[in-house]
Amino acid sequence: MSKEMLEAFRILEEEKHINKADIIEAVTESLKSAYRRRYGQSESAVVEFNEKTGDFQVYTVREVVDEVFDSRLEISLTDALAINPVYELGDKIRFEESVKEFGRVAAQSAKQTIMERMRRQMREVTFNEYKQHEREIMTGTVERFDERFIYVNLGSIEAQLSKQDQIPGEVFKSHDRIEVYVYKVENNPRGVNVFVSRSHPEFIKRIMEQEIPEVFDGTVEIMSVSREAGDRTKVAVRSHNPNVEAIGTIVGRGGANIKKVISKFHPKRLDAKTGLWVPVEENIDVIQWVEDPAEFIYNAIAPAEVDYVLFDEENSKHATVVVPDNKLSLAIGRKGQNVRLAAHLTGYRIDIKSASEYEAMEAEMPQLAESELASNEQIAELLETDVTE
Repeated sequence: MSKEMLEAFRILEEEKHINKADIIEAVTESLKSAYRRRYGQSESAVVEFNEKTGDFQVYTVREVVDEVFDSRLEISLTDALAINPVYELGDKIRFEESVKEFGRVAAQSAKQTIMERMRRQMREVTFNEYKQHEREIMTGTVERFDERFIYVNLGSIEAQLSKQDQIPGEVFKSHDRIEVYVYKVENNPRGVNVFVSRSHPEFIKRIMEQEIPEVFDGTVEIMSVSREAGDRTKVAVRSHNPNVEAIGTIVGRGGANIKKVISKFHPKRLDAKTGLWVPVEENIDVIQWVEDPAEFIYNAIAPAEVDYVLFDEENSKHATVVVPDNKLSLAIGRKGQNVRLAAHLTGYRIDIKSASEYEAMEAEMPQLAESELASNEQIAELLETDVTE
């Protein structure tokens, strides 16, 4: 048993990253538990591990007394003197116990205790291994499917890719290698759960860090991302180097950088005319981030033109954007997508109004304060937009 035990400890340390001291502690506790089940108490039991031989020894400690009341804890002076004539009353004598005497049921209980300790250790190791990859991209292999998830093997664990975390129209088959964004790692009694996504806005950011050196080294910073996966994304960027233009860097010469990012996604849509699934590209709009919120919202509404950006005095995160009548549908976007993405990108709740709608509102509200009109004039001037009285 000795060599096998030492070899088992070595394998568990090297391959499972379980500390040998923790295993020894678990075995020790298990043997004490088994002893207690067999004899009804474990106060006198001492368990020792021999580092050289790899053996566990169990000893009971008995006190030398005149009259024995509990033979598991005490030994008479007469019996002690028969062992060694130097023993006296009050001395403590150790007796080695045979582990086999604890019985098969007790041994099975000890094994279960050891296995549970090992499972806890392995859960903790696995949790720590993947927790450090939270908010990062990992590459895995598609293993299996069910109604809720695609299960992606990341090495020592299957991550869960839910339907809402998949890019609509993307189809995978078993053994496909895919990249996923790790957004949450949980440790619970049933095991470690790793949740991954391909639709998460941060997935775009991490892909750009991989594909664009200036983003990776921090020269160009991605300030925010708003995404409707498989369809359209808005990315707000700024440069920390006056000689590097942020939008041009992200797009790349001839759109090369954006094409590299888009190539990571493979959505398809059903063509109503042919009845076939055809590839589609996720459109990525790159927006110049600026500190001024009005100008940032102006940029975010692109490609539509903006006349005014008006802020609600009672709600600092609410803005009304006034656009030319002929740009209203463009500003709102298909099914409200453009304004929705702009709102997520900027962090403001945005209402879109046409110029004629806004003029009608002004006519109905003659009490509008002059100070508010002045602030609108200033915003318009900042945006280099003509304002008519």
